[in-house]
Amino acid sequence: MRPFPHIGRRWLAAGVVAILVGAAAVAGLVVSSSRPGNISNPDVEYVATQPPPVEKPKPAKQFSWPLYGYTPARTRYLPLETNGLRPPFGRVWRLGGATLLEFPPVICGQGMFIVKNTGSVYAIRRSDGYLRWTKRLGRLAASSPACGNGTVYATILQTSRGSKRGRVAALKAKTGATRWSRVLPSRSESSPLLFRGRLYFGSEDGRVYALDAKTGSVKWIYRAGGAVKGALAMDGGKLYFGDYAGQVTALDRATGRRVWRSSTGGSGPLGAGEGNLYSTAAVAYGRVFIGSTNGFVYSFSSRTGRLAWRHKTGGYVYSSPAVGPAGGGTVYIGSYDGTFFALDARSGKVRWTRKSGGRISGAAAIFGDIVAYANLGRRSVALVSASTGRLIWSRNNGGFDPGISDGKHLYLQGYSMIQAWQERKR
Repeated sequence: MRPFPHIGRRWLAAGVVAILVGAAAVAGLVVSSSRPGNISNPDVEYVATQPPPVEKPKPAKQFSWPLYGYTPARTRYLPLETNGLRPPFGRVWRLGGATLLEFPPVICGQGMFIVKNTGSVYAIRRSDGYLRWTKRLGRLAASSPACGNGTVYATILQTSRGSKRGRVAALKAKTGATRWSRVLPSRSESSPLLFRGRLYFGSEDGRVYALDAKTGSVKWIYRAGGAVKGALAMDGGKLYFGDYAGQVTALDRATGRRVWRSSTGGSGPLGAGEGNLYSTAAVAYGRVFIGSTNGFVYSFSSRTGRLAWRHKTGGYVYSSPAVGPAGGGTVYIGSYDGTFFALDARSGKVRWTRKSGGRISGAAAIFGDIVAYANLGRRSVALVSASTGRLIWSRNNGGFDPGISDGKHLYLQGYSMIQAWQERKR
């Protein structure tokens, strides 16, 4: 779950807001005053790969953003032509509501799919925002679905009121009919990873699952040392994730065997020990990047798990990193103190920052040479230059995550709604 327990769409009522602000202020004070500082190990291997080939906008039937983070490596980077998306933008459609919308949608062709916090999956026609179907899978959810091969996969935190059980389900993309459904012994808010016929995700009791995507049968289970809340990232045949024991783990994708496990170490805020790893890891340049509630952003060798660097921020880091090719490799991530960072992927040094106040809780997304991020505290979303941090465009209707793009449109989400934008003819 995010910084504080999910209690439905009214969790930001006035009294709760006061508590959250106070807690964030205390946490920020502890983070800035009580922990060791930055570390950089320049001799840790770094693979300086070429940027992915530029993607020109595809026809609607062919485009896919099928996973939280776009690719299995969860880098949240859509390679586009320079100046591929620029204001002025005009709104194409808007789909509103009163239900909290925490995680971004996914796209498979003309279908857009999203899981709202009430535990329902929504299927939207991408061209005009028409709501095609909804399917209630439980009482509470906080994840993005995955889509592929005519199927939508979703994880659920609560099957019913008061239940400590979760659910994972596969639905027909056209109709929402259930292909299969599995009740889990523990809650799950780990956005599923779909790859080559298997579905991978974690749960609050520390289990990491590999299921047959067609039938839901279990292929293997790994037991981590703490709750696995974030999604699993995959690269080079290995799965990477953080847990609430403050550990980052790499598993063999085929067998579930542990390849390495590393500790984040250090003292965390408010007695959090090594820090809880809610953040979903991103894998690029032979490194694993992840944030922690102890206020640090980390980079580990993806091959050995050796610590390459850590960088201290001024608050909790629930945000998941986005990684793009600017400057030879840059990591973009937000802190709960309202600062948005661009860090050198090799060394962890600061390239630039934007101090926007409020609280940044969700992940950023990179569309070509621009970066989108949301500020939960200010309920805003901004597009900035990936290389300089210069503001390009902003709106005052943001929330947890900024949203996604297909190269022609921006699908930006607010606290409880999603809007499609496209460039206006000049």
